[in-house]
Amino acid sequence: MNSIGTDGRGDHTAHLRPEERPNRAYAVTTTYARRLACVLAVLLLAGCTDTMSASTGEAAFHAGEPLVNEQVIHAPWIATKNTVRVNTNDPVKAAVTISRTVWPATDDNQRPNGVVLVPNDDWAIAMAAADLIHFPNNGPVLYIKKDGIPDETLSELKRLKPKGSPENGGVQAIVVGDVDASVTEEIKELGLQVDVIKGDQPAKVAADIDAYYTRVNKEQPKSVVIASTDDAKFALPAVNWIAHMPEPVLYVSNKGIPQATADALAKRRKQAVMYVIGPEQAVPEDVAKELEVFGRVVRIQGKDPMQQAIAFAKYKDNKTGFGWGITTAGHNFSFVREGNEWLAIAQAPFAHLGKHAPLLWMSGGQVPDDVRTYLESVRPRYNTTPVEGPYNAAWLTGAEGSVMPSVQSEIDALLEIEPKKAGSKSSPHAGHHG
Repeated sequence: MNSIGTDGRGDHTAHLRPEERPNRAYAVTTTYARRLACVLAVLLLAGCTDTMSASTGEAAFHAGEPLVNEQVIHAPWIATKNTVRVNTNDPVKAAVTISRTVWPATDDNQRPNGVVLVPNDDWAIAMAAADLIHFPNNGPVLYIKKDGIPDETLSELKRLKPKGSPENGGVQAIVVGDVDASVTEEIKELGLQVDVIKGDQPAKVAADIDAYYTRVNKEQPKSVVIASTDDAKFALPAVNWIAHMPEPVLYVSNKGIPQATADALAKRRKQAVMYVIGPEQAVPEDVAKELEVFGRVVRIQGKDPMQQAIAFAKYKDNKTGFGWGITTAGHNFSFVREGNEWLAIAQAPFAHLGKHAPLLWMSGGQVPDDVRTYLESVRPRYNTTPVEGPYNAAWLTGAEGSVMPSVQSEIDALLEIEPKKAGSKSSPHAGHHG
Protein backbone atom coordinates (compact mmCIF):
# COMPACT_ATOMS: atom_id res chain seq x y z
CA MET A 1 0.00 0.00 0.00
CA ASN A 2 1.59 3.28 -1.05
CA SER A 3 1.75 6.24 1.30
CA ILE A 4 0.53 9.49 -0.21
CA GLY A 5 1.02 12.77 1.65
CA THR A 6 0.66 16.44 0.74
CA ASP A 7 4.25 16.93 -0.44
CA GLY A 8 4.53 17.35 -4.20
CA ARG A 9 0.85 17.98 -4.80
CA GLY A 10 1.40 21.66 -5.53
CA ASP A 11 -1.01 24.57 -5.27
CA HIS A 12 -4.19 23.60 -7.15
CA THR A 13 -5.43 27.20 -7.02
CA ALA A 14 -2.34 28.80 -8.59
CA HIS A 15 -4.14 29.41 -11.89
CA LEU A 16 -6.86 31.51 -10.20
CA ARG A 17 -6.81 35.27 -9.73
CA PRO A 18 -6.25 36.36 -6.09
CA GLU A 19 -9.89 37.35 -5.61
CA GLU A 20 -11.03 33.91 -6.90
CA ARG A 21 -8.84 31.91 -4.56
CA PRO A 22 -10.56 30.45 -1.47
CA ASN A 23 -9.60 31.57 1.99
CA ARG A 24 -6.46 29.48 2.79
CA ALA A 25 -7.23 28.98 6.47
CA TYR A 26 -10.81 27.94 5.72
CA ALA A 27 -9.68 25.55 2.99
CA VAL A 28 -7.12 23.85 5.22
CA THR A 29 -9.57 23.57 8.10
CA THR A 30 -12.27 22.12 5.85
CA THR A 31 -9.87 19.65 4.24
CA TYR A 32 -8.66 18.32 7.57
CA ALA A 33 -12.21 18.17 8.95
CA ARG A 34 -13.28 16.05 5.99
CA ARG A 35 -10.28 13.77 6.34
CA LEU A 36 -10.82 13.37 10.06
CA ALA A 37 -14.47 12.47 9.45
CA CYS A 38 -13.40 9.86 6.90
CA VAL A 39 -10.88 8.32 9.28
CA LEU A 40 -13.45 8.16 12.08
CA ALA A 41 -15.97 6.55 9.73
CA VAL A 42 -13.51 3.86 8.71
CA LEU A 43 -12.63 3.23 12.36
CA LEU A 44 -16.30 2.70 13.16
CA LEU A 45 -16.88 0.44 10.15
CA ALA A 46 -13.78 -1.63 10.88
CA GLY A 47 -14.66 -2.01 14.54
CA CYS A 48 -11.00 -1.89 15.37
CA THR A 49 -11.04 0.00 18.67
CA ASP A 50 -9.48 -2.87 20.61
CA THR A 51 -6.53 -4.00 18.53
CA MET A 52 -5.84 -1.48 15.78
CA SER A 53 -4.24 1.95 16.21
CA ALA A 54 -4.01 5.30 14.45
CA SER A 55 -1.04 7.66 14.19
CA THR A 56 -0.21 10.95 12.56
CA GLY A 57 -0.53 11.35 8.82
CA GLU A 58 -3.05 12.32 6.17
CA ALA A 59 -5.78 10.52 4.30
CA ALA A 60 -5.14 9.85 0.62
CA PHE A 61 -7.97 10.34 -1.87
CA HIS A 62 -6.24 10.12 -5.25
CA ALA A 63 -7.80 7.78 -7.78
CA GLY A 64 -6.26 4.33 -7.64
CA GLU A 65 -4.77 4.92 -4.18
CA PRO A 66 -5.92 3.51 -0.81
CA LEU A 67 -8.88 5.24 0.82
CA VAL A 68 -6.84 5.88 3.94
CA ASN A 69 -3.08 6.25 4.27
CA GLU A 70 -1.85 3.25 6.27
CA GLN A 71 0.08 5.67 8.50
CA VAL A 72 -3.29 6.97 9.67
CA ILE A 73 -5.12 3.71 10.24
CA HIS A 74 -4.50 0.02 9.90
CA ALA A 75 -7.67 -1.43 8.40
CA PRO A 76 -8.03 -4.99 9.74
CA TRP A 77 -9.98 -6.12 6.67
CA ILE A 78 -9.65 -5.12 3.01
CA ALA A 79 -12.44 -6.45 0.79
CA THR A 80 -13.16 -6.83 -2.88
CA LYS A 81 -16.41 -8.23 -4.19
CA ASN A 82 -15.22 -11.85 -3.95
CA THR A 83 -12.39 -11.66 -1.41
CA VAL A 84 -11.61 -10.44 2.09
CA ARG A 85 -8.03 -9.80 3.20
CA VAL A 86 -7.00 -10.09 6.85
CA ASN A 87 -4.60 -7.19 6.58
CA THR A 88 -1.66 -8.01 8.84
CA ASN A 89 1.50 -10.10 8.85
CA ASP A 90 1.62 -10.18 12.64
CA PRO A 91 0.49 -13.71 13.65
CA VAL A 92 -0.87 -12.53 17.02
CA LYS A 93 -2.98 -9.81 15.39
CA ALA A 94 -4.01 -12.09 12.54
CA ALA A 95 -5.30 -14.73 14.97
CA VAL A 96 -7.25 -12.06 16.86
CA THR A 97 -8.72 -10.56 13.69
CA ILE A 98 -9.77 -14.01 12.45
CA SER A 99 -11.30 -14.75 15.84
CA ARG A 100 -13.31 -11.52 15.64
CA THR A 101 -14.39 -12.40 12.11
CA VAL A 102 -15.63 -15.89 12.93
CA TRP A 103 -16.92 -15.24 16.47
CA PRO A 104 -18.50 -11.76 16.71
CA ALA A 105 -19.47 -12.59 20.32
CA THR A 106 -22.45 -10.25 20.34
CA ASP A 107 -24.59 -12.94 21.96
CA ASP A 108 -24.15 -16.46 23.30
CA ASN A 109 -24.78 -18.04 19.89
CA GLN A 110 -21.80 -16.12 18.48
CA ARG A 111 -19.40 -16.89 21.32
CA PRO A 112 -17.04 -19.87 21.41
CA ASN A 113 -17.16 -22.63 23.98
CA GLY A 114 -13.42 -22.34 24.43
CA VAL A 115 -10.16 -21.19 22.87
CA VAL A 116 -6.90 -22.95 22.03
CA LEU A 117 -3.82 -21.07 23.23
CA VAL A 118 -0.43 -22.00 21.77
CA PRO A 119 3.01 -20.39 21.93
CA ASN A 120 4.24 -19.35 18.48
CA ASP A 121 7.56 -21.16 18.69
CA ASP A 122 6.81 -24.57 17.12
CA TRP A 123 4.52 -24.76 14.07
CA ALA A 124 4.00 -28.52 14.38
CA ILE A 125 2.63 -28.24 17.92
CA ALA A 126 0.37 -25.37 16.86
CA MET A 127 -0.88 -27.34 13.85
CA ALA A 128 -1.72 -30.33 16.04
CA ALA A 129 -3.67 -28.03 18.37
CA ALA A 130 -5.99 -27.08 15.49
CA ASP A 131 -7.72 -30.43 16.06
CA LEU A 132 -9.43 -28.80 19.06
CA ILE A 133 -10.93 -25.88 17.10
CA HIS A 134 -14.11 -27.67 16.03
CA PHE A 135 -14.54 -29.95 19.03
CA PRO A 136 -14.72 -29.42 21.91
CA ASN A 137 -14.05 -25.68 21.65
CA ASN A 138 -15.91 -24.30 18.65
CA GLY A 139 -13.32 -21.58 19.08
CA PRO A 140 -10.16 -20.02 17.65
CA VAL A 141 -6.45 -20.60 17.99
CA LEU A 142 -4.83 -17.62 19.70
CA TYR A 143 -1.11 -17.09 20.16
CA ILE A 144 0.66 -16.66 23.47
CA LYS A 145 4.32 -16.56 24.48
CA LYS A 146 6.11 -19.17 26.54
CA ASP A 147 6.41 -16.64 29.36
CA GLY A 148 3.48 -14.29 28.82
CA ILE A 149 0.31 -13.31 26.99
CA PRO A 150 0.37 -10.57 24.31
CA ASP A 151 -1.95 -7.65 25.02
CA GLU A 152 -3.96 -8.34 21.84
CA THR A 153 -4.61 -11.95 22.88
CA LEU A 154 -5.52 -10.89 26.41
CA SER A 155 -8.02 -8.34 25.08
CA GLU A 156 -9.54 -10.94 22.78
CA LEU A 157 -10.02 -13.42 25.62
CA LYS A 158 -11.88 -10.72 27.54
CA ARG A 159 -14.02 -9.88 24.51
CA LEU A 160 -14.89 -13.49 23.67
CA LYS A 161 -15.87 -14.54 27.20
CA PRO A 162 -15.86 -18.24 26.24
CA LYS A 163 -18.97 -20.08 27.43
CA GLY A 164 -17.24 -23.30 28.43
CA SER A 165 -17.56 -26.61 26.62
CA PRO A 166 -20.49 -28.68 27.91
CA GLU A 167 -18.83 -31.88 26.65
CA ASN A 168 -15.55 -30.96 28.32
CA GLY A 169 -16.65 -30.13 31.85
CA GLY A 170 -17.00 -26.42 31.17
CA VAL A 171 -13.37 -25.90 30.08
CA GLN A 172 -12.98 -22.45 28.48
CA ALA A 173 -9.33 -22.49 27.45
CA ILE A 174 -6.88 -25.23 26.47
CA VAL A 175 -3.20 -24.32 26.64
CA VAL A 176 -1.05 -26.46 24.37
CA GLY A 177 2.74 -26.57 24.43
CA ASP A 178 5.60 -25.70 26.74
CA VAL A 179 4.59 -22.60 28.70
CA ASP A 180 5.45 -21.25 32.13
CA ALA A 181 3.00 -21.87 34.95
CA SER A 182 2.61 -18.11 35.31
CA VAL A 183 0.90 -17.97 31.91
CA THR A 184 -1.72 -20.51 32.96
CA GLU A 185 -2.27 -18.60 36.19
CA GLU A 186 -2.80 -15.35 34.28
CA ILE A 187 -5.50 -17.04 32.18
CA LYS A 188 -7.16 -18.39 35.32
CA GLU A 189 -7.17 -14.88 36.77
CA LEU A 190 -9.54 -13.93 33.95
CA GLY A 191 -12.02 -16.33 35.53
CA LEU A 192 -11.52 -19.01 32.86
CA GLN A 193 -11.44 -22.74 33.49
CA VAL A 194 -8.20 -24.04 31.94
CA ASP A 195 -6.81 -27.38 30.77
CA VAL A 196 -3.14 -27.81 29.83
CA ILE A 197 -1.63 -30.22 27.30
CA LYS A 198 2.03 -29.63 28.07
CA GLY A 199 5.08 -30.62 26.06
CA ASP A 200 7.75 -29.47 23.64
CA GLN A 201 8.03 -32.56 21.40
CA PRO A 202 5.58 -32.31 18.46
CA ALA A 203 4.98 -36.06 18.05
CA LYS A 204 4.27 -36.51 21.77
CA VAL A 205 2.06 -33.42 22.00
CA ALA A 206 0.11 -34.50 18.88
CA ALA A 207 -0.45 -37.95 20.41
CA ASP A 208 -1.58 -36.35 23.68
CA ILE A 209 -4.05 -34.14 21.77
CA ASP A 210 -5.38 -37.25 20.03
CA ALA A 211 -5.88 -38.91 23.45
CA TYR A 212 -7.48 -35.74 24.89
CA TYR A 213 -9.92 -35.50 21.98
CA THR A 214 -10.80 -39.19 22.30
CA ARG A 215 -11.45 -38.88 26.03
CA VAL A 216 -13.77 -35.91 25.62
CA ASN A 217 -15.49 -37.26 22.50
CA LYS A 218 -15.75 -40.78 23.97
CA GLU A 219 -14.87 -42.16 20.53
CA GLN A 220 -11.56 -42.33 18.70
CA PRO A 221 -11.38 -41.27 15.04
CA LYS A 222 -10.02 -44.15 12.98
CA SER A 223 -8.69 -41.88 10.23
CA VAL A 224 -5.63 -39.72 10.87
CA VAL A 225 -3.43 -37.30 8.94
CA ILE A 226 0.24 -38.29 8.85
CA ALA A 227 2.59 -35.36 8.31
CA SER A 228 6.31 -34.78 8.57
CA THR A 229 7.76 -32.42 11.14
CA ASP A 230 10.61 -31.85 8.68
CA ASP A 231 8.64 -29.83 6.12
CA ALA A 232 5.90 -27.40 7.11
CA LYS A 233 5.06 -26.36 3.53
CA PHE A 234 3.89 -29.85 2.64
CA ALA A 235 2.19 -30.52 5.98
CA LEU A 236 0.23 -27.33 6.58
CA PRO A 237 -2.34 -27.59 3.74
CA ALA A 238 -3.99 -30.22 5.97
CA VAL A 239 -4.47 -27.83 8.91
CA ASN A 240 -7.86 -26.59 7.71
CA TRP A 241 -9.21 -30.12 7.45
CA ILE A 242 -7.98 -30.85 10.99
CA ALA A 243 -9.84 -27.75 12.20
CA HIS A 244 -12.97 -28.81 10.27
CA MET A 245 -13.26 -32.53 10.99
CA PRO A 246 -12.32 -34.99 13.78
CA GLU A 247 -9.20 -36.47 12.18
CA PRO A 248 -6.05 -35.47 14.12
CA VAL A 249 -2.53 -35.07 12.80
CA LEU A 250 0.18 -37.48 13.96
CA TYR A 251 3.81 -36.92 13.08
CA VAL A 252 6.63 -38.84 11.45
CA SER A 253 10.03 -37.66 10.26
CA ASN A 254 12.63 -38.60 7.70
CA LYS A 255 14.14 -40.87 10.34
CA GLY A 256 11.00 -42.90 10.97
CA ILE A 257 7.95 -43.17 13.23
CA PRO A 258 8.32 -41.69 16.72
CA GLN A 259 7.23 -43.94 19.57
CA ALA A 260 4.43 -41.57 20.59
CA THR A 261 2.96 -41.77 17.07
CA ALA A 262 3.29 -45.57 16.99
CA ASP A 263 1.50 -45.82 20.35
CA ALA A 264 -1.36 -43.58 19.17
CA LEU A 265 -1.79 -45.61 15.98
CA ALA A 266 -1.64 -48.92 17.87
CA LYS A 267 -4.71 -47.87 19.86
CA ARG A 268 -6.68 -48.14 16.62
CA ARG A 269 -6.04 -51.89 16.55
CA LYS A 270 -4.88 -52.12 12.93
CA GLN A 271 -8.02 -50.30 11.75
CA ALA A 272 -6.37 -46.94 11.18
CA VAL A 273 -6.72 -45.15 7.85
CA MET A 274 -3.62 -42.99 7.49
CA TYR A 275 -3.53 -40.13 4.97
CA VAL A 276 0.12 -39.36 4.34
CA ILE A 277 0.51 -35.71 3.34
CA GLY A 278 3.31 -34.95 0.91
CA PRO A 279 5.58 -36.61 -1.64
CA GLU A 280 8.48 -38.90 -0.78
CA GLN A 281 10.78 -35.94 -0.18
CA ALA A 282 8.53 -35.03 2.76
CA VAL A 283 7.58 -38.55 3.94
CA PRO A 284 9.97 -41.20 2.58
CA GLU A 285 8.44 -44.33 1.10
CA ASP A 286 10.10 -46.60 3.65
CA VAL A 287 8.40 -44.61 6.44
CA ALA A 288 5.05 -44.93 4.67
CA LYS A 289 5.61 -48.69 4.35
CA GLU A 290 6.30 -48.96 8.09
CA LEU A 291 2.91 -47.36 8.77
CA GLU A 292 1.08 -50.22 7.04
CA VAL A 293 1.33 -52.35 10.17
CA PHE A 294 -1.31 -50.05 11.71
CA GLY A 295 -3.85 -50.14 8.86
CA ARG A 296 -4.47 -48.65 5.41
CA VAL A 297 -2.08 -46.00 4.07
CA VAL A 298 -3.07 -43.44 1.41
CA ARG A 299 -0.64 -40.84 0.12
CA ILE A 300 -1.94 -37.43 -1.01
CA GLN A 301 0.85 -35.64 -2.81
CA GLY A 302 1.92 -32.79 -5.02
CA LYS A 303 5.38 -32.30 -6.47
CA ASP A 304 5.77 -28.94 -4.71
CA PRO A 305 3.93 -27.13 -1.86
CA MET A 306 1.59 -25.25 -4.26
CA GLN A 307 0.50 -28.47 -5.95
CA GLN A 308 0.33 -30.24 -2.58
CA ALA A 309 -2.27 -27.76 -1.34
CA ILE A 310 -4.31 -28.11 -4.55
CA ALA A 311 -4.10 -31.91 -4.44
CA PHE A 312 -5.39 -31.88 -0.86
CA ALA A 313 -8.24 -29.51 -1.73
CA LYS A 314 -9.30 -31.82 -4.58
CA TYR A 315 -8.91 -35.13 -2.75
CA LYS A 316 -11.89 -37.16 -1.52
CA ASP A 317 -12.01 -40.69 -0.07
CA ASN A 318 -15.53 -41.88 -0.75
CA LYS A 319 -15.05 -44.85 1.59
CA THR A 320 -14.43 -42.73 4.67
CA GLY A 321 -15.69 -39.28 3.65
CA PHE A 322 -12.24 -37.82 4.25
CA GLY A 323 -11.23 -34.85 2.12
CA TRP A 324 -12.62 -31.65 0.66
CA GLY A 325 -13.23 -33.05 -2.82
CA ILE A 326 -13.51 -29.56 -4.33
CA THR A 327 -13.58 -30.01 -8.10
CA THR A 328 -16.69 -27.96 -8.94
CA ALA A 329 -17.90 -24.39 -8.46
CA GLY A 330 -19.58 -22.96 -5.38
CA HIS A 331 -16.81 -22.98 -2.76
CA ASN A 332 -14.62 -20.81 -0.59
CA PHE A 333 -10.83 -20.83 -0.36
CA SER A 334 -8.27 -19.46 2.07
CA PHE A 335 -4.96 -18.08 0.75
CA VAL A 336 -1.71 -17.54 2.63
CA ARG A 337 1.70 -16.77 1.20
CA GLU A 338 3.71 -19.96 0.86
CA GLY A 339 5.93 -20.58 3.85
CA ASN A 340 4.12 -18.35 6.35
CA GLU A 341 3.43 -21.08 8.88
CA TRP A 342 1.96 -18.93 11.63
CA LEU A 343 -0.58 -17.15 9.43
CA ALA A 344 -1.53 -20.52 7.92
CA ILE A 345 -2.36 -21.89 11.36
CA ALA A 346 -4.11 -18.70 12.50
CA GLN A 347 -6.53 -18.84 9.54
CA ALA A 348 -7.63 -22.45 10.23
CA PRO A 349 -10.99 -21.36 11.76
CA PHE A 350 -12.07 -20.28 8.25
CA ALA A 351 -12.53 -24.02 7.64
CA HIS A 352 -14.76 -24.46 10.68
CA LEU A 353 -17.59 -21.92 10.35
CA GLY A 354 -19.08 -19.79 7.61
CA LYS A 355 -18.05 -20.63 4.06
CA HIS A 356 -15.74 -23.55 4.96
CA ALA A 357 -12.43 -23.13 3.15
CA PRO A 358 -9.40 -25.28 2.36
CA LEU A 359 -5.96 -23.67 2.48
CA LEU A 360 -4.14 -22.84 -0.74
CA TRP A 361 -0.63 -21.40 -0.91
CA MET A 362 -0.08 -18.09 -2.68
CA SER A 363 2.99 -16.17 -3.85
CA GLY A 364 3.61 -12.54 -3.01
CA GLY A 365 3.84 -11.01 -6.48
CA GLN A 366 1.60 -13.05 -8.77
CA VAL A 367 -0.99 -15.82 -8.81
CA PRO A 368 0.96 -19.05 -9.46
CA ASP A 369 0.07 -20.85 -12.70
CA ASP A 370 -1.09 -23.99 -10.86
CA VAL A 371 -3.41 -21.98 -8.62
CA ARG A 372 -4.78 -20.05 -11.60
CA THR A 373 -5.49 -23.28 -13.49
CA TYR A 374 -7.25 -24.79 -10.48
CA LEU A 375 -9.42 -21.72 -9.86
CA GLU A 376 -10.37 -21.62 -13.55
CA SER A 377 -11.40 -25.29 -13.33
CA VAL A 378 -13.87 -24.52 -10.53
CA ARG A 379 -15.00 -21.09 -11.77
CA PRO A 380 -18.78 -20.56 -11.41
CA ARG A 381 -20.66 -20.34 -14.72
CA TYR A 382 -24.34 -19.59 -15.30
CA ASN A 383 -26.82 -20.36 -18.06
CA THR A 384 -29.04 -17.26 -18.18
CA THR A 385 -28.24 -14.84 -15.38
CA PRO A 386 -25.53 -14.63 -12.69
CA VAL A 387 -28.27 -14.60 -10.07
CA GLU A 388 -28.41 -18.37 -10.58
CA GLY A 389 -25.07 -18.81 -8.83
CA PRO A 390 -23.31 -20.66 -7.38
CA TYR A 391 -20.53 -18.34 -6.24
CA ASN A 392 -16.91 -18.71 -5.19
CA ALA A 393 -15.20 -16.59 -2.55
CA ALA A 394 -11.88 -16.39 -0.74
CA TRP A 395 -10.09 -15.26 2.38
CA LEU A 396 -6.57 -13.86 2.04
CA THR A 397 -4.46 -13.60 5.20
CA GLY A 398 -1.45 -11.29 5.06
CA ALA A 399 -0.71 -7.59 4.62
CA GLU A 400 -0.33 -5.90 1.25
CA GLY A 401 3.42 -5.74 1.77
CA SER A 402 3.71 -9.54 1.54
CA VAL A 403 0.90 -10.35 -0.92
CA MET A 404 0.47 -7.52 -3.41
CA PRO A 405 -2.92 -5.86 -4.01
CA SER A 406 -2.65 -6.94 -7.66
CA VAL A 407 -2.67 -10.56 -6.49
CA GLN A 408 -5.83 -10.01 -4.46
CA SER A 409 -7.38 -8.33 -7.52
CA GLU A 410 -6.51 -11.25 -9.79
CA ILE A 411 -7.88 -13.77 -7.30
CA ASP A 412 -11.09 -11.73 -7.20
CA ALA A 413 -11.32 -11.93 -11.00
CA LEU A 414 -10.67 -15.68 -11.03
CA LEU A 415 -13.51 -16.21 -8.58
CA GLU A 416 -16.01 -14.12 -10.56
CA ILE A 417 -19.02 -15.92 -12.01
CA GLU A 418 -19.15 -16.00 -15.84
CA PRO A 419 -21.64 -17.11 -18.49
CA LYS A 420 -21.29 -20.64 -19.82
CA LYS A 421 -21.56 -19.24 -23.35
CA ALA A 422 -18.95 -16.67 -24.32
CA GLY A 423 -20.31 -13.32 -25.48
CA SER A 424 -23.51 -13.48 -23.42
CA LYS A 425 -25.22 -10.12 -22.92
CA SER A 426 -25.32 -10.98 -19.23
CA SER A 427 -21.56 -11.26 -19.07
CA PRO A 428 -20.02 -8.84 -16.55
CA HIS A 429 -17.64 -7.83 -19.34
CA ALA A 430 -20.51 -6.70 -21.57
CA GLY A 431 -21.17 -3.62 -19.47
CA HIS A 432 -24.92 -4.27 -19.20
CA HIS A 433 -27.00 -7.04 -17.67
CA GLY A 434 -29.92 -7.81 -19.90
